[in-house]
Parts: sequence; structure tokens; C-alpha cells
Amino acid sequence: MKLGHLAATARDLFTAKLVYGDPVERDGTVVIPAAAVFGGGGGGGDDTGALPVREGAGFGVFARPAGAFVVRGEAVTWVPAVDRTRLGLAAAVTVVALAKILSRR
Repeated sequence: MKLGHLAATARDLFTAKLVYGDPVERDGTVVIPAAAVFGGGGGGGDDTGALPVREGAGFGVFARPAGAFVVRGEAVTWVPAVDRTRLGLAAAVTVVALAKILSRR
């Protein structure tokens, strides 16, 4: 695969569809899920004309739920996603840190 083709494929991949999911409607309420998406990439090649031609590229994407827009009638509200794993880890780190501080006294 040529670098130009790979770059075009990556450009087509990074669209709003990565951030906003398809709306879901139920009982007059529309929910539009959203995600935080981070990505990057790079590439390069050997333009000396020597064989074999050396070129390469790569990119990566990281996405996690951010929340959802909820549309009820004329009102739109944002409902953030709650990452229970992250909250649990933060609570555990806090408890361990407090235990160390209190055990020194």
C-alpha cells in the first residue's frame, strides 16, 4: 500500500461518525451518543531511488464514551458518561494514600 493511499484512508476514517453515534429514538426522546476520540499517525519513505523501496506508515485511534445529548421536545441536555472503573481506581488510590499518611503519624 502506498503512503498516499494510506493517508487518504486515514483521513476518511477520522470523521464525525467516530465522535457521534447514530441517534436512538424511543417514546419521543432522542439520544445521541458521543465519544472522545484521539488519534495520530505518521510515515516516511526512502526517496534515494535505491531498491528495495523502503516506506512505511501507521496511525492509531483511541476512543472512549464521553456522554450523550438527550433531546426531549425542545430541550437538549448533556448527560456525561460515568467511567466506574476510573472512579473505582481513583477511590482505591485515595484510600491507599490516606492509609500511608495516617500510618506515619
